[in-house]
Amino acid sequence: MEEKVLIGRLYDIQGFSVQDGPGIRTTAFLKGCPLRCPWCHSPESQLFTKQLSWMSIRCLGVEACKERCIKACDKNALEYGTTRKDIQTEKELQLVHVKRDICDNCGKCADACYAEALYLTGKDYTVDELVQRLLKDRSFYETSGGGVTISGGECLSQPEFTLEVLKRLKEEGIHTAVDTTGFAKWDTIESVLPYTDLFLYDLKHMDSKKHRETVGVPNEIILSNAKRIAEAGGKLQIRIPVIPLFNDDEDNIRKTAEFCKELGDAVTMIQLLPYHNLGTMKYLRISDEPAMEATPPSEEFMQKLKGIMEEYGLHVTIH
Repeated sequence: MEEKVLIGRLYDIQGFSVQDGPGIRTTAFLKGCPLRCPWCHSPESQLFTKQLSWMSIRCLGVEACKERCIKACDKNALEYGTTRKDIQTEKELQLVHVKRDICDNCGKCADACYAEALYLTGKDYTVDELVQRLLKDRSFYETSGGGVTISGGECLSQPEFTLEVLKRLKEEGIHTAVDTTGFAKWDTIESVLPYTDLFLYDLKHMDSKKHRETVGVPNEIILSNAKRIAEAGGKLQIRIPVIPLFNDDEDNIRKTAEFCKELGDAVTMIQLLPYHNLGTMKYLRISDEPAMEATPPSEEFMQKLKGIMEEYGLHVTIH
């Protein structure tokens, strides 16, 4: 009987990552997530399917490429769109527009676009292929006390693939971290526990109703899984995205701190992640819908939240 070949779908691999766990790390970002956070800085991570992305700054204009992308599309999903001025020639370039309601993400236009303004987000790897890529950075892990972080999207939405990659990394003596929303079946988390040195664990809001209204899922399973990881001897680095008018009020911060305190020594650190709008342009690459935009919290405000959580005896940092 032939052995099943596991395939995982990623949207990025980032080397020399210093914010996704201890030391210098390589982070593998898997596609697919059950949450729909309006502030998500990687919207291309949400769907499991491959997606057509369009980066306007790379587009040479349909005249320069003789409409290669438009002609390549069988669905007539590309049309003339906006114009922009070329930086060097100051000539107005006629750009394309993707009709998202028609596009089926087949990638034919991306194959035709030699400027790579159009490209598919999402690449498939076997376990062997990904592990081989991750081990190329072994020297960085060994000299810095780093390792590999499996992230997303929600990497536990591809449970078999994630588990096998973690197993293989531990066989190689690599420190492993799983960056997760916590919204997964306990059986899935329990399966990766023996091969995960650290969980980077998101806590977004302590009120389940508000959690569901904003990100699309309730929080009971997230909080329950955090407790069970702690009880099972796992280590947690809690990450809290600080989102204006969502979870940045003192009442929620205190309730979050109380919950983290209950997890005891399992919590190695609390990371406060101030909202930023650096990912807003990514939304326009895959959709016509604008991203959420808000004013990032000030350093003074972040220090205030940090101080509140430190009252509970927690080790708190600001990203």
